[in-house]
Amino acid sequence: MSDESKYRQLVADMKGGIGWRDLRETDQRRHPDRDIEITDIKSTVVEGNFPWVLLKVETDADIYGLGEAFPGPAGEHAEFLKPGLVGQNPLDIDRLVEHMTQLLSGLGGSTGYSQAAVSGIEIALWDIAGKVTGLPVYQLLGGKYRDEVQIYADCHAGENLAESTSENPREVYSPESYAQAASQVIDEGFDALKFDLDVKTEEADTATRRLSGPAIQHKVDIVRAVREEIGYEPTLGFDLHWNFSVETATKIARNVEEYDLDWIEDPVPPESAETHGKVSESTSTPILAGENLTRVEDFVPFFTQQAIDVAAPDIQKCGGLLEFRKIATVADAFDVPLAPHNISSPIGTMASVHVCATVPNAFALEWHAREVPWWDGMHTEAEDLIRDGTIQVPEEPGLGISIDTDTVEEHVAPGEELFEL
Repeated sequence: MSDESKYRQLVADMKGGIGWRDLRETDQRRHPDRDIEITDIKSTVVEGNFPWVLLKVETDADIYGLGEAFPGPAGEHAEFLKPGLVGQNPLDIDRLVEHMTQLLSGLGGSTGYSQAAVSGIEIALWDIAGKVTGLPVYQLLGGKYRDEVQIYADCHAGENLAESTSENPREVYSPESYAQAASQVIDEGFDALKFDLDVKTEEADTATRRLSGPAIQHKVDIVRAVREEIGYEPTLGFDLHWNFSVETATKIARNVEEYDLDWIEDPVPPESAETHGKVSESTSTPILAGENLTRVEDFVPFFTQQAIDVAAPDIQKCGGLLEFRKIATVADAFDVPLAPHNISSPIGTMASVHVCATVPNAFALEWHAREVPWWDGMHTEAEDLIRDGTIQVPEEPGLGISIDTDTVEEHVAPGEELFEL
């Protein structure tokens, strides 16, 4: 028997109990309506602009919950967790999250695919809890600060809307194409948007993470063109995707200070709070980071060292709604606002909307699917989820969203099957 098989058998035998803290369910008195058990966990991957891992947690009460994880292999880790969760009460969400964390300790613990799997399952558990109690998830989390959540549109690079046919990078990624894209997004009703600024030009030296003076100036010209096009009222950020050295990132941030950006995102590699702090302390342009961090302890040095000005945890990666709230609480103690990362389907997006409504310091949520024409077709709501640049916080039980099976089945990844609904 392989080591993995032995570990799976251990999980099945103990229902997930690991020696240092026994998290197996004991006999508890419950109201009959809440005496339910998990019977199965299923997943499928939908091919959007990213691989969207949709999860379904089934119970013996004819109630199921939907969740979402990222990235794709998270579904395999969710399958690994199933033997330790079947038979458990899905309403014991906090205990089950720690239970899953212990189960995954042999696969690297609370990082990467493992933590993403926890996220997707945890979201589905909240969906179940809402359906059992008849309450929306935001209410179960303590109530809401706002009735709608502002959405910022991730517009990628300018050529996505300019439809350039040139092979010259400076023409493809021209300030004019960015300005045109920004104008279109504003016309669509958004008043918050973000573009990629780590576009490749002939001056880029990706090996050293340094840029020449002309390459930096090209990025400054892009920022200027967008600001001149949309003015200073809309929220505006630019993403550098961890691509640059402290020196180059600092030069970029300083040179765009006059354009009053709301943030420069991920200017340097994601692991070090110290390097982010060097950039942040050298410029008045706010620095945003956090999509590649997971649990709250990963964020703490970024807050205590004042290394970032805006945090961007991803609900589908960080461990779920409870972990997001922990991150938000610590961030708020250090006066750090949140603009959460979100590249998910309507399922993950709606989970993010619920939890963003429950914390005071979340001011905008990312939406990354403008180029996916069937995104709104994935759900059964009569109207588009995003209206006038916001999403209304649902009042229906649970997440308040259901899957349109016809649309989703058309886009299931090869080798995958959509679970029954």
